Amino acid sequence: MGMGAAVTATTPAGASAARQTAATAASPEAVAARGPLVIGHRGASGYRTEHTLASYELAARMGADFIEPDLVITADRVLVARHEPEISGTTDVATRPEFDSRRKTVSLDGATVTGWFVEDFALAELKTLRAVERLPEVRQRNTLYDGRFTVPTFAEILHLRARLSRELGRQIGVYPETKHPTYFKRLGLSLEERLVDDLRANGLDRRQAPVFVQSFEAANLRRLRHDLGLRARTVFLTAASGGPFADPSDAAGRRRPPRRTAGPPVHVPGREPVPARRPAGRRRPVRLRQGHRRAAHVPARRS
Repeated sequence: MGMGAAVTATTPAGASAARQTAATAASPEAVAARGPLVIGHRGASGYRTEHTLASYELAARMGADFIEPDLVITADRVLVARHEPEISGTTDVATRPEFDSRRKTVSLDGATVTGWFVEDFALAELKTLRAVERLPEVRQRNTLYDGRFTVPTFAEILHLRARLSRELGRQIGVYPETKHPTYFKRLGLSLEERLVDDLRANGLDRRQAPVFVQSFEAANLRRLRHDLGLRARTVFLTAASGGPFADPSDAAGRRRPPRRTAGPPVHVPGREPVPARRPAGRRRPVRLRQGHRRAAHVPARRS
């Protein structure tokens, strides 16, 4: 039974069963069982300015199962979506003379960064800024949208997720990443409490919710799970080298060896990687570029 049919049940027993069916169909396990998950990383960032409601909505309408916002926090403790705490690369703040005095230099996880930082702005001030393309030399067409969109809050993203789920007749998940949680914690602006509050306010802090919370910092994930009781799924992000910032342990709390080397790729039978939804370009293999004469032909599946 499809989700559209499920929500039309009228009897109490039927409505309860329909809700259970819809919830089961929308669970991470059920979605994964249907095939690879398509993640709208920063939204449809090859088509609209990244980390805007327009980008997230377009990603869902193009078929993404999940939308992925990067989360930072304002001076008045509101989670918003930006690629980094430094916002001059993703907003027009550098062109706004009223904020000239807020330009500064900080140490961001060991790197010296100069610019304007989200923690120095209240939400009302941040909402006066407009998003701009972060990579104009790569995503040139996106510069057409410079100045058109505001910086969204996490709460607004969750409301968009709910609306799109209703309109599209399928559950759209959210895959938030906490950005530089140690940096913000040292400023007295912890990300974790606000994240849990927003998820719970929207009924999404449960095991079967279409949510994965991700972080490069293992301590951040442990605090969410053990101290704040987060029930939604978590994902520990890592790489072939390096490790979580200021944390010598892995996501399970085990001490890491001083050096890490890349192992062979992990292959799950029956599962293949999903290419990102971005316009064809030099980063994509020639055979996968849209419209290229060597593009691979995918035959239609017979029913």
